[in-house]
Amino acid sequence: MLSDFVEADRRRDRHLGYHRIMADVTVLVIDMMNSYQHPDAELLIPNVVKIVEPLADLIARVRERDDVDLVYVNDNYGDFTAEPSDIVGSALAGERPDLVKPVAPAGHCRFLTKVRHSVFYATPLDYLLRRLGTRRVVLTGQVTEQCVLYSALDAYIRHFDVIVVPDAVAHIDAKLGQAALQMMERNMGAELVDAADCLR
Repeated sequence: MLSDFVEADRRRDRHLGYHRIMADVTVLVIDMMNSYQHPDAELLIPNVVKIVEPLADLIARVRERDDVDLVYVNDNYGDFTAEPSDIVGSALAGERPDLVKPVAPAGHCRFLTKVRHSVFYATPLDYLLRRLGTRRVVLTGQVTEQCVLYSALDAYIRHFDVIVVPDAVAHIDAKLGQAALQMMERNMGAELVDAADCLR
């Protein structure tokens, strides 16, 4: 049974000496480890600048709580040999480390890599969330009209409740970004809640 697996993980983590967060809410940080060395970076960067502070504050608050989990899911940018530390390191060595460092993972944070737009496609995220007992996912990161949108749809069809944080997701195209938020709210039942309020 699922509960047996969860309890086994708890015992293992206690043995390893760190605390396992068990909660029904998980905050997902999507594709924020970015070197900003790609064709649409100039359009994306100004919008990422706007979300770094509220997202960094949200991540800090999650780290202080035992009733919310935190998972980073990031593109591997085609490098199937890359470890999470490689992806973080490349982002920090990229064009805008100031947009990476405030939201970078720390400690024993869970970090999954993905190969396409959705955080669920060809990743163990669904399995991880089931084991954590997650019922609600909070989506943050980039890009609103791409990876965030497709991730919201995949979460919805897997029967997770979805929260999208408008001031913690960044778009490339403003009109498409706004349309994506509307689609997630209307078609997927997503709640749109700003970072300051999404954990209340």
